Amino acid sequence: MRLHISHKTHYSYDQPVPYGLQQIRLTPKSCATQSIQNWTIEIEGGREECAFDDQHGNRVQLIGLAAGQREISITCSGNVDTLPTNGVVGPHSGFAPLWYYKRHTALTKPGKLIRKLAADMPDNPDTIRRLHDLSTTIREAIAYETDRTDSGTTAEEALKVGHGVCQDHAHTFVSAARLLDIPARYVSGYLMLDDRIQQEASHAWAEAYVADVGWIGFDVSNVISPDERYVRVATGLDYDEAAPISGIVFGGAAESLLVSLQVQQ
Repeated sequence: MRLHISHKTHYSYDQPVPYGLQQIRLTPKSCATQSIQNWTIEIEGGREECAFDDQHGNRVQLIGLAAGQREISITCSGNVDTLPTNGVVGPHSGFAPLWYYKRHTALTKPGKLIRKLAADMPDNPDTIRRLHDLSTTIREAIAYETDRTDSGTTAEEALKVGHGVCQDHAHTFVSAARLLDIPARYVSGYLMLDDRIQQEASHAWAEAYVADVGWIGFDVSNVISPDERYVRVATGLDYDEAAPISGIVFGGAAESLLVSLQVQQ
């Protein structure tokens, strides 16, 4: 399937900004599940200061705001050919070793609720089946509801309140999988929805590493493994390491954000 993606993020400030720096991970890479046909990123109101590949193999760009700027726009677009692989991404690659993906972070640190959830999982010798059961269990425990959590909500907090979004589902999955001694990571990317083209935000899911198979994706929010409607962009231990855009602005300016995202065949 060929997907066309158009994603624009526009920041505006109520007064000139003396200095700001945005870190973006918005460049998908070809892999077993996808082939990038073309991809462009355009910056208005700032410029690229440097670019590098991080420990996960993500392409990272640092964008500096022009002095005195009150607006900055980041627009990426392109065509991606995707393949139905039942979520299988394949062998491990990148600079970080597999044991690194068993490490908990502030967002994925398990508390007593996640520890109980992991301990209650049946000891199925079929690791893939066990991971699907984990995905289903988390989806039943955390109802999908927007505007109830934010980017700073931890997996334990989401499980405690019983509601969240794809980010919370992914964090809870990787936290529990690591307790089961399975390497797991967070994925940010895009999902073509069946009922609309215009979307409010990008998507997130999780991947776990299974011996003799490799990395496999699990979208807890939709209780499936990613298919050809999905485009992988960045991976990390949690949202902070795979966030599409993050940054800092000096000064006291109030910030507003407008996102326009279209994903279509």
